[in-house]
Amino acid sequence: MTEGDDTAALLARTEVFADLERRELDQLATVAVPRHWDRGELVFREGDSGDSCYVLRSGALVLTREHDDGRAIALAELRAGSMFGELALFGGERRSATAEALEETEAVALLRPDVQRLVRSHPDIALKLLSAMAERVRRTNERLLQQSFQTVAGRVAMTLLAQARARSAEGAGERDVVVRATQAEIANLAGTSRESASRFLASLERDGVVALGRGRVTVHEPERLSNYVH
Repeated sequence: MTEGDDTAALLARTEVFADLERRELDQLATVAVPRHWDRGELVFREGDSGDSCYVLRSGALVLTREHDDGRAIALAELRAGSMFGELALFGGERRSATAEALEETEAVALLRPDVQRLVRSHPDIALKLLSAMAERVRRTNERLLQQSFQTVAGRVAMTLLAQARARSAEGAGERDVVVRATQAEIANLAGTSRESASRFLASLERDGVVALGRGRVTVHEPERLSNYVH
């Protein structure tokens, strides 16, 4: 399979472009720009100007916004097949969040003129883009609501469980799942301080649920984490 065919297949798996004919997917794939980011590298910052959206091919990234007190609030974690940066397609919007790679990540970038040209010939794509953004807002609201009412332990446990399940779905197995993230990154995703997250992770290690390492957490039995979600 050529790179163009691979990109067309990736776009076909993305809900926004799923109904396009193969010819149209191939045309879009020819203008898609391959992108790569190392772990911890910023894709863009909140407030940056933007003229492209992205579809993740592999890896993972987190979208965050900065609170007035300087804390970063995690809005969403995205993995392969997800689309992000869509607001840039509508009239030169500035980036509404910061996107940072959680691990080595590959994606394709689609420039605003190319997508807008496609939208003009397929108006239903605009509706799908709006639907995708509405779903992102809904999930963000749920995430913030959970962070408001859950304990620190519950938030960290749920964050680790989601990470472990995502990696299991990608072929990591169901036991001894390695989550490559620092304790600070886990705290950020859980919406808590590094100190609070570290204390709870240490208690999970004493309970035999996880093993802590440099820049990674091995979750022995992911579903045991459900016992801490409250």
